[in-house]
Amino acid sequence: MQLPEWLNNKVWQELETIEEREKVQYISSVERIGIAKGRVEGRVEGHVEGKSSLLQKLLEHRFGVLPEWAAEQLVPAREEELEAWAKAIFTAPTLEAVFRNADPS
Repeated sequence: MQLPEWLNNKVWQELETIEEREKVQYISSVERIGIAKGRVEGRVEGHVEGKSSLLQKLLEHRFGVLPEWAAEQLVPAREEELEAWAKAIFTAPTLEAVFRNADPS
């Protein structure tokens, strides 16, 4: 919705008055949506990073220090891949087999 210039100026003046009086900052609905979206994306990203970190520890526990190629596989991995590799830890005889035979479905 587009307000006439005089009304838009009045709205912003009122908001500034309220912000000063109440010691709060106005956040528009568009800013609220962006903040909420950022929180959700941050949670998802953190969740995947946590799975990657845990998987690295499990792999190291089972197979010893990870070679560079294996550690590099974990960084860009999707959640589905991480879960498939985690399941493969139980049956794969070697580290290579974890990454080779895992089915991300």
